[in-house]
Amino acid sequence: MTTQQLVSEIKKKKTFLCIGLDVDLNKIPEHLLKEEDPIFAFNKAIIDATHHLCVAYKPNTAFYEAYGIKGWKALEKTIEYLNTNHPEIFTIADAKRGDIGNTSTMYAKAFFEDLAFDSVTVAPYMGKDSVEPFLAFEDKHTIMLALTSNAGAFDFQTKEIEAKELYKHVLETSKGWKNSENLMYVVGATKAEYLADIREIIPSSFLLVPGVGAQGGNLQDVCRYGMNEQIGLLINSSRGIIYAGNDQDFAEKAAAQAESLQKQMETILK
Repeated sequence: MTTQQLVSEIKKKKTFLCIGLDVDLNKIPEHLLKEEDPIFAFNKAIIDATHHLCVAYKPNTAFYEAYGIKGWKALEKTIEYLNTNHPEIFTIADAKRGDIGNTSTMYAKAFFEDLAFDSVTVAPYMGKDSVEPFLAFEDKHTIMLALTSNAGAFDFQTKEIEAKELYKHVLETSKGWKNSENLMYVVGATKAEYLADIREIIPSSFLLVPGVGAQGGNLQDVCRYGMNEQIGLLINSSRGIIYAGNDQDFAEKAAAQAESLQKQMETILK
């Protein structure tokens, strides 16, 4: 999917919501545990109930890898279901990979070719030769960690080096990498006050913003400082939507939470 196709979908649906599919078998409704593949059954129900309210889904791969081959098969079925039934949806493999050379190429093949995701999250700590192999794939997007929403972000990301925070060095350096036009960036919603500075460095890039909802991020603040002429934001909510209910009507309750965010976004887009 191209960036322009994503922007068109945002304008069409009047939403820039991304729903995180972080499936924990200890949290899903008990009746689904009787299914042959409870993870996929849960995801399918959430997707069927919410696909018209969002433009992206983001499975965090850890929640699938934790269940071994069955979990990975469920991830494979989930992305196949999305690509077959909702090809207009932007898909994000939240894998946070980061390694050098051939290893990164193999990670990229796994998510872009085998699973056919539109994008994957990566960690930039090892530099350009850990990120450029992902950027080499046409019409695929690499979403690089920039300034994350967790408390530990202050351990390194905001430390000053030569009178400038480390995350700013990362952003500026990444602009010079080959095929950097395929880059998007992760910026936590709990760091909304930093978005003005971030937009000075990367004014046109899309930002994936987790942390709205369960982590306490404020949608209005994120949009005030982070939105650009192309919208440029994907706001992710995971637990706040998918675990809104834990009974037979869990998908309907998830849809209600997603619609609440969608309505707020529609108002902002006006």
